[in-house]
Amino acid sequence: MRILVVEDDPTIASFLVNGLQEAGFAVDAAGDGARGLHLALTEPYDAAVLDLMLPERDGLSVLEEIRKHRIATPVLILSARRSVDDRVKGLQAGGDDYLTKPFAFSELLARIQALIRRSQGTVEPTRLVAGELTLDLITRRVERGGRSIDLRPREFALLEYLMRNAGRVISKTMIMEHVWDYSFDPRTNVVDVLVFRLREKVDRGFDVKMIHTVRGVGYVIQVG
Repeated sequence: MRILVVEDDPTIASFLVNGLQEAGFAVDAAGDGARGLHLALTEPYDAAVLDLMLPERDGLSVLEEIRKHRIATPVLILSARRSVDDRVKGLQAGGDDYLTKPFAFSELLARIQALIRRSQGTVEPTRLVAGELTLDLITRRVERGGRSIDLRPREFALLEYLMRNAGRVISKTMIMEHVWDYSFDPRTNVVDVLVFRLREKVDRGFDVKMIHTVRGVGYVIQVG
């Protein structure tokens, strides 16, 4: 899952980025409205956190421009403006949720997860299942055949992305976009290394392998 954070306060931005990365998200950050709008229009995101009082371009105009381009990325407005009128304007401009500062990170994370679930129309919102492999998005527990699998945050993010697209070949570029942030260097072999580590944890000890390489194309989780 890839999140865009548009926040000009460096302390809050760092808090958000670190917290979301620890929760397994790939995060891009922008410190002003113009940069945030550019990223929102040019990169694929699963959700965005948007401040309203931003330099260069205010958050409401950023949001209106995003919707004008028919981009449906779920947007959580995060603002110090707390009046009813401010919340109504934010939601009417295209925001999907509104959270005021100061805020609890656990609540912000839960709201982002809820926005993503609603946008994807997820029937089983907190648990992904692929064959004998299960991934709990709330407890962050992963099991295969009843055996617990301990994953690092980036490994968890990759497995979640593959499981959400089980049976579909996922290219390295798609993995870069959804598991890493925009500053990722595509010349490295970190995708191959990460897939290798994940495969070792998910498939080792099992006769049937679940993570497969499609030579020259990418990777796929196959069930059965």
